[in-house]
Amino acid sequence: MFINKIKKCIKNPKKIIIYLASKGIIKYDDKKYLEFVFEEHLGEKLDLENPKTYNQKLQWLKLYNRNPEYTKLVDKYEVRKYIAETVGEKYLIPCYGVYNSVKEIDFDKLPNEFVLKTTHDSGTVVICKDKKTFDKKAAIKKLKKRLKRNYYYLWREWPYKDVKPRIIAEKYMQEGSNISLTDYKFYCFDGIPKMLLIVIDRGIETKMNFYDMNFKKLNLSQCSPNFTKKMEKPKQFEEMVELCKKLSKGIPHVRVDFYIIDGKVYCGELTFFDSSGLEKFTPSKYDELLGSYINLDKIKRRTDR
Repeated sequence: MFINKIKKCIKNPKKIIIYLASKGIIKYDDKKYLEFVFEEHLGEKLDLENPKTYNQKLQWLKLYNRNPEYTKLVDKYEVRKYIAETVGEKYLIPCYGVYNSVKEIDFDKLPNEFVLKTTHDSGTVVICKDKKTFDKKAAIKKLKKRLKRNYYYLWREWPYKDVKPRIIAEKYMQEGSNISLTDYKFYCFDGIPKMLLIVIDRGIETKMNFYDMNFKKLNLSQCSPNFTKKMEKPKQFEEMVELCKKLSKGIPHVRVDFYIIDGKVYCGELTFFDSSGLEKFTPSKYDELLGSYINLDKIKRRTDR
């Protein structure tokens, strides 16, 4: 596989430039970078002059909606303050500590079960379910490597550019006997939730379904297969909707994520660029529909950084 990648890069030298730029090794213009990766992933030209679809508008927002407050909202530690002030601390997953380096983590003081996450990127999670079998050496190696990464360079999601790399320790949350948590992800547009994505079996065989705000399943799929089991409308559905309205108010678009544990709602994170705007919708009409909810005319362009 690695050899095939090298051959492709030799045939298309621009891929080498993009690869180096994605690591921050060389500087490369954000606009040109996004135009290239957009065409690579979606097979179409990126229209930044008159964007219509959801995926196109997310690229536009990366380039021009550079509100400094968003840096705090993508920081997995700093966003806790925003959630607590906006809807209350009771919606936060309990936090054991925040650390500038792995050396600061006192594993002896952590409970038998815990979760470690890096605060400055996406997807870096270390789970300990039992200290006796926990591979601390592997965890430290992974965290050290990720602390050196600037996630902004990968997909040019501007809010991540200046997030301070840290590690946060949280309580390990379990949903009954389920191996993984069910994610409730609401697509919100300036305080109005328009669509819900439910993700199950994450990390095992990830499956997802989309629903409208009446909890009617949509004939829509994206990067993972749909699941067939019937999902009942959660008793906490309206509570999550109200939380979404408060947490997303004043933001052109953000995805607000929740978990439900023992009947209680917890806010997971705020995501400004779902799949970084690089995943196809099937059918494509939903790409256009979601795009229509993002009002770019109200946004003051910020390109100073």
